[in-house]
Amino acid sequence: GGTFACNLAGSGRIRAGAARDHLLGFRAVSGRGEVFKSGGRVVKNVTGYDLCKLLTGSFGTLAVMTEVTFKVLPVPEKIRTVLVMGAGEALAVDAMTRALAGPHDVSAAAHLPAAIAARSSVSYVAGAQASVTALRVEGPGPSAAIRCEALREALAEFGDTQELHGHNSGVLWREVADLAPFADAAAAAGEGGDGRCVWRLSVPPASGAAVAAAICAGVECELYFDWGGGLIWLRIAADAGAAAGIVRGAINGCGGHA
Repeated sequence: GGTFACNLAGSGRIRAGAARDHLLGFRAVSGRGEVFKSGGRVVKNVTGYDLCKLLTGSFGTLAVMTEVTFKVLPVPEKIRTVLVMGAGEALAVDAMTRALAGPHDVSAAAHLPAAIAARSSVSYVAGAQASVTALRVEGPGPSAAIRCEALREALAEFGDTQELHGHNSGVLWREVADLAPFADAAAAAGEGGDGRCVWRLSVPPASGAAVAAAICAGVECELYFDWGGGLIWLRIAADAGAAAGIVRGAINGCGGHA
């Protein structure tokens, strides 16, 4: 219920969609204590108002969902991740754009600057001592292997490439989705819950590198990219008074939101 109320999505959103795209129906309790339901148990359900879309992303302000019906997708047989080492933000966005536009069926694309990559529990990533651009490929074993090989050839001009198999791929993408690099940094610094704040920026992927550069030029921060450059996770000092103005000023010109 919380996942749908917040419309949460991990790195696979660029391919599988957001939580709201999978909710078919629900039962909920309103602020007046009234039990009501909407939607159904099948995809082709067009009866009544589409309250599923209304409640998804409302953060529990309209009702509390007590029962949800949603579509599921099969778990892929194999998960592999191609790593491109040492690319800067602008070059990394170009690499992710090429990978996502190609025939390799990439299901997730993220870029971790060197300082962020160094905090990963995956040795291949932490030991790179450079930025890491990660591209996930899923599916039947032979297909995933062939597509990874082709993807490495297609991205060779962007830097040295490596490949992660199932377990390490799973660990890396959980870290990206759960903001593990920021949590680890806060723990290492001994910061309390209000020592830093995290911004979630949604921008056109082509504008991601420019937005990041504009913010970093105005305030001390650290960040990394997901969704092929369209999602920026930004960790910034909470006591920087002008931070909010800098962040929102950087995204105003590209049509993003924070």
